[in-house]
Amino acid sequence: MDFLPEPYKTKTVERIHLLPREKRQRKLIEAHYNLFKIPAADVFIDLLTDSGTSAMSDNQWAGLQMGDESYAGCRNYYFFEDTIRNITGFKNIIPAHQGRVAENLLFTSALKKGDYVISNTHFDTTRANIEHQKAHAVDLLVEEGKDPQSEYDFKGNIDLDKVEDFIKKVGAKKIPMGMLTVTNNAGGGQPVSLENIKAYSELLHKHGISLYLDACRYAENCYFIKQREAAYRDWTIKDIAREMFKYTDGCTMSAKKDGLANIGGFLATNDDKLAAKITNMLILIEGFPTYGGMAGRDLEAVARGLIEALDEEYLHYRVQQVKCLGELLEEAEIPIVRPPGGHAIYVDINSFLPDFPREKYPGWAVTVAMYREGCVRTTEIGTIMQGLQPDGTEIIPRLELVRLAIPRRVYSMAHLQYVASIFKKIKENKKLIKPLRIKWQAPVMRHFTVELEEIP
Repeated sequence: MDFLPEPYKTKTVERIHLLPREKRQRKLIEAHYNLFKIPAADVFIDLLTDSGTSAMSDNQWAGLQMGDESYAGCRNYYFFEDTIRNITGFKNIIPAHQGRVAENLLFTSALKKGDYVISNTHFDTTRANIEHQKAHAVDLLVEEGKDPQSEYDFKGNIDLDKVEDFIKKVGAKKIPMGMLTVTNNAGGGQPVSLENIKAYSELLHKHGISLYLDACRYAENCYFIKQREAAYRDWTIKDIAREMFKYTDGCTMSAKKDGLANIGGFLATNDDKLAAKITNMLILIEGFPTYGGMAGRDLEAVARGLIEALDEEYLHYRVQQVKCLGELLEEAEIPIVRPPGGHAIYVDINSFLPDFPREKYPGWAVTVAMYREGCVRTTEIGTIMQGLQPDGTEIIPRLELVRLAIPRRVYSMAHLQYVASIFKKIKENKKLIKPLRIKWQAPVMRHFTVELEEIP
């Protein structure tokens, strides 16, 4: 395995602590076996999410000192607006304090009861915001994306034949918009090709349906396009991004991912009427249109981060670091979703624990074991996250995954070698992974607050 040096050096360090195993077990009991409820100070390596967990650059920290905290028209907003418009080409740029608020603003303004929104795979907040409007979130991922061992280059693509059939089935009037998640988080962090984006756009627009991107990890998606789509091999990442956005009508974005910031997001659209409606809602729930729930200093940090995330040297290291973790796990014969994605490694739990009853939550059980044995926090993308239906029933999804999301510019390869060693430990003694049952759950997005207990 080749290890690349980080394209940055450390200026500030944060002390982290490895709790003794008995204390970790006590923390699990106190948290009702939900790792979201464990204090971050009690986690040694935190791979729960790559959202808002990045290390900001010296350039971003310097930008914080330039925060203009005027209520209306702060100068940081205009830099934020110009930066996003320069990257995306969209007319209307609406700030929000994080991505799920941008989703809420979009769907509250654009959907009505009974509508459908089609996508490759809706992530949890997107799906919940659609269903909150009594609409339906429909996933139409290509078949390769459902096979963890497929080596297809663009497993995040949407199945265009299924899209065409679905439009014929329900009628275009019931589908106010289509979406694409780039990269496709719930499907293994897999990229979407520009060819697929263009064809999907043409198909939707033919039927009068708009297209919006969930653009949280757009820069990583553009890097994969450059690496895997021959037509764009000589393009810059920024030019690929502009081309990608050209075929869409707008996007939502959590800038806590490829904005390299700890908070922030935005909604962008070319639809002036929709933008006006959204802005009115923004004022009601987030704030004035030139700050949208964010401080001026955070608008500045996001704008600078969006520019830094387009740097090809940074993206190369980012993707290679994720790949190296995947190789470490595969060397230990731990099955992962292949090929490795852009922001995380996903362990294929169905292959890892083929005899573990799915109704006893094997993915979640692995996350518990990882914390108990190594003080490592990961997250399940499987039955608990995706199985609860709007009517309260539970459907076991086809894929059961554990995601190891790598914060940007935070951990070294030594940290990731430690993570792989803990996974190897539980692989060699699977009795460390114990079945679970739910004691209490919320009706929406239950994984954040669910309470469980281990079954003796």
